[in-house]
Parts: sequence; structure tokens; C-alpha cells
Amino acid sequence: MKSFAKLSWPYIAWISAFIVLPMALIIMYAFTKEGNSVLTLQFTLNNFTRFFSDSVFPIVLWRSLKIAFFTTVFCILIGYPAAYFIAQLSEKKQGLFILLVTLPMWINMIIRTYAWRGILGYFDFSSEIKVFVGMVYNFVPFMIIQIYTSLSKMDRSLITAAEDLGANKLQTFLRVTLPLSLPGVISGITLVFLPAVSSFFIPKLLGGGDYVLIGNLIENYFVSTGDWNFGSAISLIMALVIMVSMFVTKKLDREVGRENE
Repeated sequence: MKSFAKLSWPYIAWISAFIVLPMALIIMYAFTKEGNSVLTLQFTLNNFTRFFSDSVFPIVLWRSLKIAFFTTVFCILIGYPAAYFIAQLSEKKQGLFILLVTLPMWINMIIRTYAWRGILGYFDFSSEIKVFVGMVYNFVPFMIIQIYTSLSKMDRSLITAAEDLGANKLQTFLRVTLPLSLPGVISGITLVFLPAVSSFFIPKLLGGGDYVLIGNLIENYFVSTGDWNFGSAISLIMALVIMVSMFVTKKLDREVGRENE
């Protein structure tokens, strides 16, 4: 075991260089004043009080949570029927339809979003609707794949047993299929909600600068204004929101797992 433990050192080094160190720098910038050198750091909470004292920033955060929520809901409404339909097909056809679902993902997401920018330019939609359409299009494949994986792994004998006991198709779906597929739904929620709430290039390309989300604020303060301290504070607030969301979804996943045992 000790010889195999040595193989973990490259991963530890990679995590330290690309995850731990950047996060440490973000935390340092978030709790320090602008213009400090490493040797003369002055700690402050003004970056966080600035975020919550100005009504604009909480509104942007709420807007990000709202559009991420509705994006997730619509991805479930579209993804579950699609995944259920695919799971009912033969194995060869399942592979074909999953290929069709994942095929657009082979193209860079920015390019796909640019394509939607051209398409939506012909319609007189609001910036919010355009951003919403772009998010649903880009993230719905993740929901379909996760739900399909749960449905395809489901024990078909349970459905047969429910039918033998007199359950109709609706009862079988509500009492057998849906509960057993909930882990896939929860995994899909995680893969859709988290990137949607922090997305910045979709609202930037489709919103035309009129629909700003929290990801756009972070990008703006890091890239445009150069205020890394305030940008880091917003990043930590966003990271806290993401961790709370992950905790909730993980707890739901555990409860669903206990109910299905």
C-alpha cells in the first residue's frame, strides 16, 4: 500500500497548485484592502459590507439564483421525458439517441452560444428570455444523461412485479420508476444549477450587457476594473452559495437513497 501511496503525490501537487493556492489567494484578496503588498497586508471586511450595503449587488445575486432555478426546472421538464423515452428503446437505438443528445456538446459551448445569438437576433425577445433559452439549451443534455443513466440501470423486474400486482402504467411510474430515478434527477440538478448560477459568458453574449448575473460581476471586477479585492469577495460569496446548494442536494440524495432501500 505504501508503494501505491506514492502515486498520489502528483495529484496532491496538482491540487495544491491549481486549487488550494488560487483559493488561498482569493481568500487573501477578499479580506484585505486594495493596493497592499504581501508584506504589508491590512485586513478588512469592507469588501463584504460593500456587497450587502449596495442594493444592486444582492439584486444581481438574486437574479442569478432565480434564472438558475428556472433553468433547472425547465431542464427537468424537458430532460425527464426525453430520458424516459430513450430508456424505453432498444439498446442500439438508445446508443443512437444518446449520441444525438451529446453530439452538440462536442462543439465548444461558446460557439454554440454564438449560434444562438444569431438565431435569437431574429426574434424580439427580452434579454432575460434570450439568456434563459441559451442556458436551457446548453445545460439540458447534462440532465438528460443523468436521468437516463438512472432509468437504464433500473431493475425491470420491479416494473413487471408492479404490473403483476395490478398497478396500471401511471401507478407503476409514480410508485416505482419515478422514485428509483430520483438520484439521477438530483445529480442532474447539481450539474445544471451550479454552472447556471455562476455562468458569465451566456448572459454576456445573449444578454447584450443588459442582463448581468453574478458571474459577470466577478469577471468585470477581475478583468475590467482590476478590483481583485472586491471581485474575490464576490467569488467567496458565490462559493458559499454553491456549497450550500451542494449540501442541500447531497442531503436530498441521501434521503432518496434511504427511501429506496
